[in-house]
Amino acid sequence: MAWIMSELRKCIAIYFFFHMIRSSAPHRSRARRARVAMALSTLSGDEQGVILGQLRNALEPRLVMYFSSANKELRALLPPAAQQQLRADYEEATALCLKVGMRGCKELREATEVKWTDKGLSAADLATLAKLGSVLPALVVLWLDEPSGSAGPDGVSRLAEGLVAGALPAVVLLSLDGMHVGEAGASALAAALDRGALPRLKFLTLVNAAIGDAALAALAPALRRRPALARLRLYDNPFGDEGLAALVPPPPPVAGTPPLPAGGLKKLEELDLENTLISDAGCATLAAALSSGDLPTLKKLHLRDILASAEAKAAVYEARAGLEGAEVVTDDEDEVEDEGEDEDDWGEEE
Repeated sequence: MAWIMSELRKCIAIYFFFHMIRSSAPHRSRARRARVAMALSTLSGDEQGVILGQLRNALEPRLVMYFSSANKELRALLPPAAQQQLRADYEEATALCLKVGMRGCKELREATEVKWTDKGLSAADLATLAKLGSVLPALVVLWLDEPSGSAGPDGVSRLAEGLVAGALPAVVLLSLDGMHVGEAGASALAAALDRGALPRLKFLTLVNAAIGDAALAALAPALRRRPALARLRLYDNPFGDEGLAALVPPPPPVAGTPPLPAGGLKKLEELDLENTLISDAGCATLAAALSSGDLPTLKKLHLRDILASAEAKAAVYEARAGLEGAEVVTDDEDEVEDEGEDEDDWGEEE
């Protein structure tokens, strides 16, 4: 209980002084700044450090600078080396914003949707974006379309590796189009999801991303541990039956076989597997999963341009009455907008 009260006090202090520090900017009165400094002196060093850490934001560095100037104890918590690093991070973030056509860090900080297409993003740019993941609380849609290959084979890996627990806290839709994911990127993305990045992720699109069987097998367990995932689009990737079996495991062949781990894609409504290497065997896996009650909420399954025969694909659709095929295409942004209308309810469910 004591630990809980201590943490609660820190949270209250962070909230309170975040707003106070805005009023302590240089253009405010000296008397007000003096009152802030006096109030700060009543906090423990640990609490001051927590507030300092929360205010440290590469997109808005002035807040932590104002805060640290309140008294000598706080100045000691932000030494010159830390100030130089903060400046470097801000300049790096500013360069990224200008590169993608934004006016500056403020526009990115307040953005609810980022849709960058053909911006020539490098692996370093994606690493910078990852570092900013914890200071983008308003971002709901992150859509990166980079078919030029400018990010190289390591770009997505660096993006995922930089996403700490709780990063991109409001993102509902993540779309990576034409960017090399591969096995390394898939493993890094799985690790990011498992450590708590993208906690509200509901729509995931990984298109033309060099995801083969090994890559999907690396990513699939993390996806199955995200039961709120509603749409998964993996078209134009070179995986086949082995990768699919990792994502949608076949039911146990023998009675008494231990059940699959808890979780699974229990709320998945759409699965897009177009233009992959799935054969008749993979279709049999899908049909068995649908017949056994796995994927209970699936409404749309896209299987156009796969290796399987027409008969094998027909058997999949016969396994679930009313299952829609590739002719039905829903716009990503429309669904995210609809989702935003009841985001609070969904958040409570999470």
